[in-house]
Amino acid sequence: MRNDDRLAGSHSAQLWTYIGAGLFLVALLVSAIVVPDLRVLHSIQAVIYIAVIVLARRNSPWGYGAGFGVAIVWNAMNLFLTHLIQTGAGAFWLSLRTGRVQQLVPMMVTLGGIGHFILIASALFAVACRNAESRKWLKFAGGGVVSIGYLVLLFALFRPH
Repeated sequence: MRNDDRLAGSHSAQLWTYIGAGLFLVALLVSAIVVPDLRVLHSIQAVIYIAVIVLARRNSPWGYGAGFGVAIVWNAMNLFLTHLIQTGAGAFWLSLRTGRVQQLVPMMVTLGGIGHFILIASALFAVACRNAESRKWLKFAGGGVVSIGYLVLLFALFRPH
């Protein structure tokens, strides 16, 4: 791959990282508006995505790793444990058929999941496009570990009962 191709790929990956994180931030905001008990948790959780955007702007493997790690864990929980991504997709299709939105929060979980899928792909692509920087994958993994630890701590301290 030529340097020009790597540079174009890196900018494209940054843009998709912003889009993925931005979609998740919208999902957090709407859910916090609809369910007041989620406001504290979602406000503090938003810090992860703001950090991912700032670090992606600097083309940091730490930021891409943080976005990747939190996205993998959150999507796995909501796909395989709570099934809220599937519930939200069903609610979305129901709202298209009936013209009424009845389950907005699960729909926001699905939107957040879509944002995370975008973030997962863009983070991997961004780091893969980087030149042979020493320890880029170690930094990527470190960002993932830090973000997952932060997410676990948030859920332990601020999960609504």
